[in-house]
Amino acid sequence: MIPPYWQQAGRELAASDERMGELVDRHGGLGLVSRGDPFATLARSIVGQQISVKAADAVWGRFVAALADVSPQAVLAAGAEGLAGCGLSRRKGEYVRDLAAHFVAGRLDPAAWSALDDEALIAALTDVRGIGRWTAEMFLIFNQLRPDVFPLDDLGLQRAICERYFAGEKQPRQRLAEFGERWRPWRSVATWYLWRSLDPLPVEY
Repeated sequence: MIPPYWQQAGRELAASDERMGELVDRHGGLGLVSRGDPFATLARSIVGQQISVKAADAVWGRFVAALADVSPQAVLAAGAEGLAGCGLSRRKGEYVRDLAAHFVAGRLDPAAWSALDDEALIAALTDVRGIGRWTAEMFLIFNQLRPDVFPLDDLGLQRAICERYFAGEKQPRQRLAEFGERWRPWRSVATWYLWRSLDPLPVEY
């Protein structure tokens, strides 16, 4: 289900930014859709780090098959030995178990996230080993559907801004951060449309 703010955000972005408006017109029938429960989404993001999509899919398939269900409790019950045959590196296995421990202990509690602002939720997520700021920001955009996340470490976003607004000339990070202020409070939406300028097919996270 597309977020309830999506159409309003598109209209406001288009009204204030002609070049963004072109993207909104071109891709107006599409939008963000949240998929997967929070734990599984984060676990899969850890599994897929630094390997190809094909390899990540294969490892994830074995990971799911090794568990009774993809839950924090099942991961902790399986332990290192139970996950050993999944193809996870030793370090990723430790990361996934640390993620599970955070959920079980309540240090990550999805029921409480609506009361947290973006930075507070990012801080909670990056307390997990193996989850950096970029992964946390992708989670806020694609799973939590937060409307105003601006993932400046994303190379695709950097490239899209430079190509669309700076004639392809690379810009300093601070310049890009300042430039993105024009899209508040809909920077997630602007980011999604900028990604579409590079690849018209929406990505899933």
